[in-house]
Amino acid sequence: MTLKIVCIDCNAEAQPLDWRCRDCGGVLDFAALPPFSAKDIKMDDTSLWRYRDWLQMEQRITLGEGMTPLVKTEVDGRKFLAKLEYLNPTGSYKDRGTVTMMNHIAAYDVNEVIDDSSGNAGASVAAYASALGIPARIFVPESGSIAKKALIQAFGGRLEEVAGAQHLKTEACHKAAASTTYASHAWSPFFLLGQITAAFEIWEQTLPNWPDAIVVPVGHGALFLGIARGFKLIKQAGLIDIVPKMIAVQSEKIDPVVQGYESNAEVPPRVVETSRTIADGIMVDSPVRGKEILQTIRETNGAAFRVSDEAIQQAQVALAKRGLIVEATSAAAVAALSQVEAMLGENQQIVCCLTGNGLKNVGR
Repeated sequence: MTLKIVCIDCNAEAQPLDWRCRDCGGVLDFAALPPFSAKDIKMDDTSLWRYRDWLQMEQRITLGEGMTPLVKTEVDGRKFLAKLEYLNPTGSYKDRGTVTMMNHIAAYDVNEVIDDSSGNAGASVAAYASALGIPARIFVPESGSIAKKALIQAFGGRLEEVAGAQHLKTEACHKAAASTTYASHAWSPFFLLGQITAAFEIWEQTLPNWPDAIVVPVGHGALFLGIARGFKLIKQAGLIDIVPKMIAVQSEKIDPVVQGYESNAEVPPRVVETSRTIADGIMVDSPVRGKEILQTIRETNGAAFRVSDEAIQQAQVALAKRGLIVEATSAAAVAALSQVEAMLGENQQIVCCLTGNGLKNVGR
């Protein structure tokens, strides 16, 4: 069965490789998602392909992504469950979405893919594209992480370095997308499809209960939205009573979602990047699905919090002392725990998603 994609603004049906609506330029999404059924889980598979019946796509490539550990830990006396998304094959949660997006794209005769990325998404797309024999060109900020750019090249990706602010690389990529296949981690609904499996895993790993809240660093918010959508499907299946509170965390230096949440806006405002944050993975001035992020926060009685670079760095060091080596972006979720606890109270089961591997930057 092929999942139908439509424009969320004008409802026009899209072609399989479209990255946005040809009629109005709007965001694409699935007309409907398949229902979740616990009996369809392939219990002998320890990757996200244990949900292959739900994914409804042919598996052309896998690097063993998904089914990441969920471990009990604590920082500054605050106990929580850490979802170790940084243990995916290329070192970030992006692999969940990339594998479903690239399996979808691989069904068509494409001779190249492109993406724009500060690092992790680019490395992920380069790895999966190379494994499929498809050249990948990745638009990156010239000022971006040297280690991540090297990783993209190690996976066979070709760098297109763009000087200036973060959004300029995206603009350059959008221009190139007029003549090639855009494997966009920000725009593709098929990228979101893979992120939904993180919710299925967390539900399995916390049985017979489920979390009270899930804390996620948010840039474009794919993992945040994927988890929320997944738990909504689990609720619709009658397996839980309530979707966990979804809590978004951003850097105080670039925080459109937090500003939108605090002002009760329908759509996050576009935020001008004033100074660079160490949480480079969430340096997004205008999330593609920002409206849905804010709706999700409100529908789940969640929240959006901002954290300082100092707090992020302290959380990163504290996590390392607990044996969890993550990049700064991941540590943002843990840096917000005092705010989360103040909102929820004590003795709540909280999951923090640790999204990127810190080994990429050790010693640099």
